[in-house]
Amino acid sequence: MLPFTLHQLRILKAIATEKNFTKAAAVLYLSQPSLSKQIKILERNLNTLLINRERNKISLTESGEVLLQYSNRILALCEESCRAVIDLKNGDRGNLRVGASQTIGTYLLPRILALFAQNYPQIDLNVQVNSTRIVAKKIINREIDIAVVGGEISDDLKKYLTIEPFVYDELRLVISKSHPFARKTKIQKEDLYCLDFITLNSNSTIKKFIDKILIQNQIDTKQLKTILQLNSIEGIKTAVNLGLGAAFLSSSAIEKEIKLKTLDVIKIENIEIKRKLSIISNPKCYKAKAFKFFYNELYHLKARIED
Repeated sequence: MLPFTLHQLRILKAIATEKNFTKAAAVLYLSQPSLSKQIKILERNLNTLLINRERNKISLTESGEVLLQYSNRILALCEESCRAVIDLKNGDRGNLRVGASQTIGTYLLPRILALFAQNYPQIDLNVQVNSTRIVAKKIINREIDIAVVGGEISDDLKKYLTIEPFVYDELRLVISKSHPFARKTKIQKEDLYCLDFITLNSNSTIKKFIDKILIQNQIDTKQLKTILQLNSIEGIKTAVNLGLGAAFLSSSAIEKEIKLKTLDVIKIENIEIKRKLSIISNPKCYKAKAFKFFYNELYHLKARIED
């Protein structure tokens, strides 16, 4: 006999998430006494303390954290097995958990989801947008089925993932219609030192990628003048439109502005800044029909983009 039940693992996960017994009980539609009783039984069976109860603060002990890590994997696998059976039973019906890194999730993914929903209205989609690293970890932990990401994936995660190239996303230099450079179609790289830049914060993976490419092209990024750092692409677009400065922005993020001609794009002589977008999944996970349908839609979109 195992010293725990799946029900108790779900309770532990809820407590770790909510950090409150009352809220955790509400999420699981349990009474608080019932939830507390199950935790006490779990601790007694394992002969160890799992939860620190200090005044009004709830936290997991080291043993609790270890059990939580395995609980997440166990529960995810249980959910996956149920989905596999349901998939076989219902044929084309099902659900899919889709992930994306920030820029892709905001600007590119909605187009993909709209096309997919039109072709497969019977499949329910759950979408999660986060940093590339967090999305990759969720893929590994079986919390997301498939994702499209733009950031670099660290070596410690790569070995647990299937990573396939998707498309290239160009980061383009944009300025306002009133900017002195607006009359130019192309500038020299030395002209970059004359611009006032609006960027994402220095910890942004996109910012780091842009700097890396510029440095590879013998541009001293420390000499570039950054007048404003913002934490959203929409904020940057607004600031550029107001004439506050220039910015490098993803092509997918400025499609509307280019069509409406509210921003100008200028090229830099002999420099292109393109980052590879990738499709990631877990090679050990069961691939439901919903997964295969979505995967095929991604490649149909890829063919249209590349054409």
